[in-house]
Amino acid sequence: MRTSWARLAEAISGCAGCPLCESCTQKVPGQGDPSAPLMLIGEGPGEQEDQSGLAFVGPAGQLLTRMLEAIQLPRERVYICNIVKCRPPNNRTPLPEEAEACAPHLLAQWALVRPRVVLLLGATAVRGVLGENYRITRCRGQWFERRGVPVLATYHPSALLRDPDKKREAWTDLKLVRRMLVELGQYPDLLKEEP
Repeated sequence: MRTSWARLAEAISGCAGCPLCESCTQKVPGQGDPSAPLMLIGEGPGEQEDQSGLAFVGPAGQLLTRMLEAIQLPRERVYICNIVKCRPPNNRTPLPEEAEACAPHLLAQWALVRPRVVLLLGATAVRGVLGENYRITRCRGQWFERRGVPVLATYHPSALLRDPDKKREAWTDLKLVRRMLVELGQYPDLLKEEP
């Protein structure tokens, strides 16, 4: 049975699939254009996301907004979500079993959005989508395919805040995403000239 956004919201809201639901303030399903050509997948909510119920609103989210603007994409025209929908305690990395418990929600989001391109933000997203044997340092900047969709991995914005030297590589990755979107004829009203 095909799900709907309303059913998915209800499933995420009532989810008790792992212990993360016991310590979070609220679930953070994701947001943006529900039929966006570009879907971004991060790790999990942080403290500000846990308080607001919105993905990527803290310092890393602000950087992500600027990164998207640099390739001429307003944030509201993409869909942004995370591997897990509940904040891990002390912003720790989600455990594999937590990511696995949340995987049906992510797969439902993917099915509803039907993205043409997916950008993975950081190591947790890489392992959650590409597989446990994939590492961000080895697969960053390379195209993969999952569910018939081109998938690219880059650094999580929080990693760029900790290590600004990685911003050059992330910029290269963003330009690859932009080029793929242009080749696929996506966002024709926005992506006209090279940034």
